[in-house]
Amino acid sequence: MKTTATDPAALPQTAADPLRLTLVVGSNRHGRFGPVVADWLLGRIRDRDDLAVEVVDVAEAALPMSLEPTPEASAALSGITPKLARADAFVVLTPEYNHSFPAGLKNLVDWHFAEWQAKPVGLVSYGGLAGGLRAAEHLRQVFAELHAVTVRDTVSFHNAGASFDDRGTLHDPSGPEAAAKTMLDQLVWWGHALREAREKRPYGG
Repeated sequence: MKTTATDPAALPQTAADPLRLTLVVGSNRHGRFGPVVADWLLGRIRDRDDLAVEVVDVAEAALPMSLEPTPEASAALSGITPKLARADAFVVLTPEYNHSFPAGLKNLVDWHFAEWQAKPVGLVSYGGLAGGLRAAEHLRQVFAELHAVTVRDTVSFHNAGASFDDRGTLHDPSGPEAAAKTMLDQLVWWGHALREAREKRPYGG
């Protein structure tokens, strides 16, 4: 998966500057389809000049399930937590496993708390007939508990494997591209609003 991105840490944060967006790729299953969807999504994000993106991939995160702060956990978190902490907004990409989202994604989310607070989250899902929408709705509940704001519109891929060709190109991009624009527009609005609010009054929830 292509993960080269503009370094958001080098960008000053003013009202006119791009939002720092972290894309969380939530699948770690063997043979996963997530990188195909992630590469398409990164293309849509990088087409915009109001977003600066970096990536956290659950498959590359060797986080223990115990939530015990061991040296191994600290080493794994060192490459993840800063990307979440400096983000102004998130997009979480999830498949649907057994009517919900993957355990690895939940584990990564649960290792953090303040990093999510008072920030907006966009949801992109993929799966079979349901398009991962049940996973996305479960994530809304999780992020509400973490004091994050999920934006209203999502992007979902029904029968995702049949939607892309062997090169990762969508057979019919019109619907997904329109949905992605709507979601990202909402994310940018909420991202600016919440960033300005956090700067004026730190969130104390």
